[in-house]
Amino acid sequence: MLGERRWYVVQTYAGYENSVKLNLERRIESMQMEDKIYQVMIPEELRQERKADGTLKEKLVKIFPGYVFVEMVVTDDSWFVVRNTPGVTGFLGSSGGGTKPVPLPPDEINPILKKQGLMELPKLDVAVGEKIKVATGPFRDQIGTVDSIDEEKQEVTVLVDMFGRQTPVELSFDDIMKL
Repeated sequence: MLGERRWYVVQTYAGYENSVKLNLERRIESMQMEDKIYQVMIPEELRQERKADGTLKEKLVKIFPGYVFVEMVVTDDSWFVVRNTPGVTGFLGSSGGGTKPVPLPPDEINPILKKQGLMELPKLDVAVGEKIKVATGPFRDQIGTVDSIDEEKQEVTVLVDMFGRQTPVELSFDDIMKL
């Protein structure tokens, strides 16, 4: 899958994530790598911390300290640019010695992208109690009734008629069609 746009994890010295991101973005621009290296991201979240006087303070905290995420197409040139950026110690999933890094699988990177607001969650246009058709899997083409919807997990529980009884089946939003 060489030549495909994927997300990779770059290791940095702890505390240097922001400077590595800045250095990498400057190098991408100065070396005209915008067509191979697309995004540099440091996943962060807002956490509340209690100060000594008892008041709450909101603080932006890095979810993966010591790591920077890079969306890129791995070529010898793009790999060289990232690897030789000041503060970068290597790629996660690359044992060094010239071995190419391993991209993050979609099931690992997608929740991070959703949390950072870089990936839009698909909206489901069905309501509880509505009839739907199962589009994929072992229950394909069966008609069911929506029992519950979990927006966070992007799953829906559907009651499907099996052996004369209503059986709950958990399906992803992509696995169903509105009738």
